[in-house]
Amino acid sequence: MAGKRKLVAQHRNRNPKLGIKKTKSNKNSFKRPSNSTVIQRTSDKKPIQTRKKRGFGIDGGGGGASAEQRLEELETEGVDLAEEEEESEYGSKDENEGNAVEEEADEDDDDDNVGELEDQSEDEVEDPTDARIASGGLAGTCPDPFKEHLEHVLVDDEIARLEKGEAKFSTKFAAAGIGGGSWVSTKSSAPPQEKNLSSCSVKKRLATPWREAHKESVWGDFESEQQCQFFSLCNSYQDILHSRKLANRGDGVVDHEDLSITDAYILHILNHLTKSRDLVTKNNEKIHNASSGSSSSQTLLDPPRDQGFTRPKVLVLLPYRSSALKFVDRLLTLVPALQKANVEHKARFYDDFGAADEEDEEGVDIPRKDPKAGKPADFRALFSGNNDDHFRIGIKFTRKGVKLYSEFYASDLIIASPIGLVTRIGEAETEKAKEIDFLSSIEIAVVDHADIILMQNWSHVVTVFEHLNKIPVEQHGTDFMRIREWYLNGQARHYRQTIILTAFSDAGVNAVFHRSCVNHSGKVKTRCHYEGVLNRVVLQVRQVYEKLDCNSITNLDDIRFEFFTKEVFPRIKNSLQGGYLLFAPSYFDFVRLRNFLKSQNASFALLGEYTKQSDISRARSWFYHGERKILLYTERAHFFHRYKIRGIKDIIFYSLPEHANYYVELLNMLDGNEAAPSCTVIFSRFDNMQLERIVGTTRAKKMLSSPNRLFMFM
Repeated sequence: MAGKRKLVAQHRNRNPKLGIKKTKSNKNSFKRPSNSTVIQRTSDKKPIQTRKKRGFGIDGGGGGASAEQRLEELETEGVDLAEEEEESEYGSKDENEGNAVEEEADEDDDDDNVGELEDQSEDEVEDPTDARIASGGLAGTCPDPFKEHLEHVLVDDEIARLEKGEAKFSTKFAAAGIGGGSWVSTKSSAPPQEKNLSSCSVKKRLATPWREAHKESVWGDFESEQQCQFFSLCNSYQDILHSRKLANRGDGVVDHEDLSITDAYILHILNHLTKSRDLVTKNNEKIHNASSGSSSSQTLLDPPRDQGFTRPKVLVLLPYRSSALKFVDRLLTLVPALQKANVEHKARFYDDFGAADEEDEEGVDIPRKDPKAGKPADFRALFSGNNDDHFRIGIKFTRKGVKLYSEFYASDLIIASPIGLVTRIGEAETEKAKEIDFLSSIEIAVVDHADIILMQNWSHVVTVFEHLNKIPVEQHGTDFMRIREWYLNGQARHYRQTIILTAFSDAGVNAVFHRSCVNHSGKVKTRCHYEGVLNRVVLQVRQVYEKLDCNSITNLDDIRFEFFTKEVFPRIKNSLQGGYLLFAPSYFDFVRLRNFLKSQNASFALLGEYTKQSDISRARSWFYHGERKILLYTERAHFFHRYKIRGIKDIIFYSLPEHANYYVELLNMLDGNEAAPSCTVIFSRFDNMQLERIVGTTRAKKMLSSPNRLFMFM
């Protein structure tokens, strides 16, 4: 133990950033459990020589048995390396969160199989992925991306470039499955697309369930070229922004997600977690042999660097419990059979995350009219399940199963909604016991359905990313001698891969991707070509687009408001007809317009996301019967309710909607009995993303570059 204390002292001197005080609590946190092993150093700092035992060679030479076979031998002899690994890697477990919002952890956390994702005997010695982890690559194959990404050593100049965001998207290649679309990357070339999982450095025990779930694959082991390409991008560990994660129904309408993309990134997550745990397992075996006096030519100068500050490696942000349910369903489909057959708390999970049936007081189901009947297909698909947006849950993978509702510090994967994590972050700021160190070692962060989260509150995503990969407040029993150097040096954010999936591009999403994603492995994003949605407008509507003269985005809101008050509103005020629908995508614009209309004593009604149901019914009735001249309507209200509004004679888009299909839906609500229904659209060059989704990429470029201010479509 004296040798270990000496190593810890030396390590503290090498890493003054940690600021670890020599208190009693800190001292105790470095203690190993009694059944763990320690690599000791002699006084002259010569490494201990290990010798071979039972034919097992640490260096893999001399025809020694594999680490998996050695683990089986030790388990039959009563040596529980899995339990030892769990303690030596992450120390003792913290108490349950005790939070009403957080899904409670199960108190029985003494699974003696913790520490391995699957029975090691399933991966035989000929598994090529294991060989890559050990050697960095095989003859005739590419090196393992996992090893290359995590073992890359950053230099000061490289860090400076990453912080400044100087990398340019200079490489362009076709995006499979996206008509007219392409990928643009900061790397010099596109990653190789391997059709077979064995060539993608995927663990063999993950390849088997994948092939069972994708029996109709037509592109090697993948369903399509698109899925193969997306997995290759994930496997390259680049940051990814996929802004077209939708599938086409065949009639030009895109309204449901592409599950093949979801499967691809889930496979990548499982592969990353499996390799991380296998690496720790093998290094634990080396330490065990070194301390037990096994014979080998291998020398251990220092403990292996193979861990982070805490156990959770993957964070997945999702908007609703229903989307979390779909994610976990796919996750359990792609895990090995042994784990799939042993899922703890599965029934509880489906109760908490599934759609609740309405019952009367006696517990009898009440048949009710479906409120979603008559709504668009994408609305029914999105809101058909549990729409609670406040949740967080940990998932732990053990050698023989999957444990849902695991305590965060014992979890490998955390699934949460942005607001669910922000609530936890807020608690940490007010209560010392509620720290958020479980976010310190996230190596893969996924934001799925970003377009839906935009309609909730995107600022919560920004807050979460601001708290990722920070130096932890507490030690949590971590063995600092095995933490990777780049964690200790505060460089973890440069090794975190971020995957953002959305149905369309948005300025807020782009800001997070460009400012918060500084991965040393580079970035790649989609660049889409849109045909527009004007051909889906059923009625013959006179559509007038008026371009604002604005050169600075900081002045855009004021210029837009001034244009409306001086150019558009006087036309409404002087008109004898009513039926004006004033559409405001932003709630801040909604409030500003409401205050202006009040100041002008205008005849108007409100329909926003925070409007009471009784007021909504009254406003719709007033507008339909002509008792109110203007109806002020927000995009979020339309997103959450998809109201069918009657009595519309003219539409004014204060700004273009994010969802192009909303433009079509609203225009198709116009009163067809009117002689010349019309709409007015106010736009600027900063609305280029919304504009191209509605009028098409080609038309949008012409409109933005043209000196003309007025454009008309019929």
